[in-house]
Amino acid sequence: MRTLTLNRRLSPAFLLTFLGLLVVQSASARAGGVDYSWGASALARAHDFTVTMMLYVVYVCYAVGSIMSIISALIIYIKINNQEGQVMKNIMTLVGAGLFMIGATIVLPAFFGYHI
Repeated sequence: MRTLTLNRRLSPAFLLTFLGLLVVQSASARAGGVDYSWGASALARAHDFTVTMMLYVVYVCYAVGSIMSIISALIIYIKINNQEGQVMKNIMTLVGAGLFMIGATIVLPAFFGYHI
C-alpha cells in the first residue's frame, strides 16, 4: 500500500518532466542548423525528377485505366446479355471514369503549366 501512494505522488512529477523534455526538444529542433549550400541547383534537380516521375505516373494511369475500362465494358456486355438491371448506371460509371482519366492526365497538368 505504501508503494501505491508513492507512485501516485511521483507520476505527476514524472509526467511534467517528460513533457518538459519534449518541449525543450521541439524548441531546439527549430534553432537553425539548416544547410543552404546546395542552393538552386538541387531545387532544379528535384523539379526535373518530379516532372519525369509525373510522366511515368501518367503512363501507369493510362495502363490501369485501359485495363479497367476493358473489364468494365465486359461486365456491361454480360449484364446486357443477361438482361440484368442497372446497365445504364454502369455505362455512366465507365464514361465518368474515362472523363476523369482524361482530366487527371491531360487537363490538370496543362492547367498548372506542365505539358506532358
